Amino acid sequence: MFVRAAGHPVRWRLMSELAGGDLRVRELVGRVGERQNLVSYHLRLLRDGGLVTSRRSTFDARDSYYHLDLDRCATALGEAGSALHAALRTVPSLPVRPAQRTVRPRVLFICTGNSARSPVAEAVLRSICGERVEVVSAGSHPRDRIHPTVVRVLREEYGLDVAAQRPRHLEAFAGQRFDVVVTLCDRAREVCPEFGGAARQVHWSLPDPAGGDDATFVASARAIATRVRHLVPTLDITTQEVTS
Repeated sequence: MFVRAAGHPVRWRLMSELAGGDLRVRELVGRVGERQNLVSYHLRLLRDGGLVTSRRSTFDARDSYYHLDLDRCATALGEAGSALHAALRTVPSLPVRPAQRTVRPRVLFICTGNSARSPVAEAVLRSICGERVEVVSAGSHPRDRIHPTVVRVLREEYGLDVAAQRPRHLEAFAGQRFDVVVTLCDRAREVCPEFGGAARQVHWSLPDPAGGDDATFVASARAIATRVRHLVPTLDITTQEVTS
C-alpha cells in the first residue's frame, strides 16, 4: 500500500513537504510547483490511503491544513521492506558516547494561550531530550495559568510536573535566537513574529482541548507527544569531543 501511495513523484514530493509540518493546499501548490487541481487530486489519494489527514483551520474555516501521519508511514514502510527481505528492517541508532558534550538547539513552542498545547509540547520535549535541548513555550494571548487539566494529565500520563509554570507572552522572547519555532494552533501561526532567518518554522494544526472533557485533554497530549517524538530526530543535536 505504501509503495503504491508514495510511488508517484507528485505524491512523494507532497509527502516530503508535509513531513516538515502541516500545510495548506496553496502552500503545497507553491512548494511542489504543480496546479492546484492536481495537488488536490493527489492529496485525496494520500488521504484515501490513510497516510494524510486534514482539518479545517481555526483561523479561516475556508482553509484546511494537511498532516502526514508519520507513524502510519513508518509502519507501512517497515512492512513493505520486511515483505521484500527480512534484512530490510530498522536498525537502532547507536548511543552517543559519554565522553562528548551536546551543542544545544533552542526550540520555542507557541499557541494562543500558552495554557494547554504549547506547555505540553515543552514538557514532553524536555523530558525526552533533557539538557540536550533548550526549550521554552509562549502564547500570543497568554492565559493567567496553565489549564489545571493539563497539569493533571501531564502528571498522571507522563509523570511530568508543570504546576509551578506560568504562561508567558511571546514578547518575552523578542529578539532571541531560536533554531526551531513551532506553532501549535492556526491563529498563533498568523501572528507569529520572525525570530531571525536561521529559525526553522514548523506548524502543527492542532485543536484546542479547552472546553473538552478529560479524554479530550488526554488525546490532545498524546497527539502532541507523537509530534514531539517525530521532531526530535530533526533537531541539530550535534556533539563535540570533550577536550578538558
